[in-house]
Amino acid sequence: MVTPDNFVDTLMKGSKEDIYRQFSPQMKEAITLEQFQTTADEFLEGVTSLDQVFAAEMNNLTEFAWKDQTGTKGIQAYFTEANQIDGMLTKPLESHEDTDPKFTKTEFHLPLKGEWYVFWGGNDVMSNYHYEHETQRYALDIVRSKEGFSYNGDAKVNASYHAFGEPLYAAADGTVVEIRNDIPDNTPGVMNPEEPAGNYVVIDHGQDEYSITAHIKKGSVAVKKGDKVKQGDLIGELGNSGNSSEAHLHFQVSDGPDLFKARSINIRWADQSQQLTRGNTIQALPES
Repeated sequence: MVTPDNFVDTLMKGSKEDIYRQFSPQMKEAITLEQFQTTADEFLEGVTSLDQVFAAEMNNLTEFAWKDQTGTKGIQAYFTEANQIDGMLTKPLESHEDTDPKFTKTEFHLPLKGEWYVFWGGNDVMSNYHYEHETQRYALDIVRSKEGFSYNGDAKVNASYHAFGEPLYAAADGTVVEIRNDIPDNTPGVMNPEEPAGNYVVIDHGQDEYSITAHIKKGSVAVKKGDKVKQGDLIGELGNSGNSSEAHLHFQVSDGPDLFKARSINIRWADQSQQLTRGNTIQALPES
């Protein structure tokens, strides 16, 4: 049986039929054995080794990701508990050495309290789908996970999600320059691409650094334009508004207030002991 532990060896040794045999029915409908073999052969050209980057478990699926020896090719596979393969992707990888080492001048704190899970975060497109977009390159998407699930109960109800309604705080001192507070929260699984950010709070921290907290719960924004805020002040509640499939925090810092025009900046965190990358559990502000 192909497992996450022997997936790379099986792939590298050419046993693609064994891998394909464990594809889910939906995967087999989407791609034939011959197509998979061709895709795998093209990906493996020039590859001598694959090293695991992360394993991210959520809602009965565990995603594993590997990079090749050059760091320019990546492959991701999604395994169920029974080792059925529910998804697989190959991706070209690139780094942005011009901006990766440049961090904010301001030190930021996570705008949450308690324990959280990094769903998207990191400096490559496998760890962080935002990375390929200059405007959101260093953004984070964070959810609350309990026993490997982001929800408990009816998955179509926002209140079932552990993150929904959790308080959000100013990540650093600054002045509120933009808010939105009237966009309805989505039914989980149904997104609103017409209003990508949903409800949001934008704070000017000086030095051309603006934090953007997005997907806030409708009606919960607790600040108004022009307000001066201190780090740790309440600004709203976590929601599921905008281009969001479930309750989560989207947080980034940019060199301007417009999420879609300004450039994302790598964030200097006050607590640098934690890895804010995909699949990691992190501790935010202490619970009061």
